[in-house]
Amino acid sequence: MPKFQEPDTFAALEKREWAKADVAKSYAQVFAKAADMVVPSLVSAVGAGPDTTALDLCCGHGNVAAGLVKAGAHVTGLDFSPAMLTMAQAAVPEARFLEGDAMALNFEDQSFDAVTIGFGMPHVPDPPRVVAEARRVLRPGGRLAFSVWCGPEVDTALGYVFDAIGQHGSPEIALPPGPGANDYADPTLAFPVLEAAGFTDCAQSVVASEWHVDDPGAPFDFFLEGTARGGALLRPQPAENADAIRAEVVAKVLEKHGSGPQWNVPIPAMVTVAIAV
Repeated sequence: MPKFQEPDTFAALEKREWAKADVAKSYAQVFAKAADMVVPSLVSAVGAGPDTTALDLCCGHGNVAAGLVKAGAHVTGLDFSPAMLTMAQAAVPEARFLEGDAMALNFEDQSFDAVTIGFGMPHVPDPPRVVAEARRVLRPGGRLAFSVWCGPEVDTALGYVFDAIGQHGSPEIALPPGPGANDYADPTLAFPVLEAAGFTDCAQSVVASEWHVDDPGAPFDFFLEGTARGGALLRPQPAENADAIRAEVVAKVLEKHGSGPQWNVPIPAMVTVAIAV
């Protein structure tokens, strides 16, 4: 297996990996079964309803946009991945989807009543810029809601996989510097950024999202095949390292969640909501 060549920047890694149609499709079809469980909380958090004008940033394959449309909102989705946008437009023809940069939005000030970001915050190089742009395009009183996977301090498949990588992964394979995958699940980081950008009434809630699987190694497969950050660490692993990582994940699922033959593997999410001043 060739050695992983670290890209110049975190942004380059994200754009390259999410441009891959197979990665985007695997995320949408498998990994996102947990993300789908968070959609109702995001839609409710922004108060979406008839005549709400909503912007779904980092819209991916359109699952949050679909929830907003179902609530009656007029929806614009934006993402940097053409592969994701192709799926989103096919899945949610009622919404408008655009390729763009969440850190530099091409919309007028105060254009929207609501902004949602479903698991996009860890995938942008400068999350505070995204928050500032969300505030700029929101009308006063408008709501921002975003979701982030909880970190390994709670019981989560994310922890199982990244702990296993830490134990058994090749030390030569590393990610470029970038935002932490779970940074914005932490209110001590998220709330000051929101307040500095012009938001108030910040609040958080945990959604007990999970995967229903019949293979205790499935979380390894989901991260391998359907993520950018995790996949960039897992796909270049030598076979012996990959096998050891997967075996460690299997052992953790069996230890935590019983002998099967089916498992409910938690990957909880934190939803943060704030109101534009």
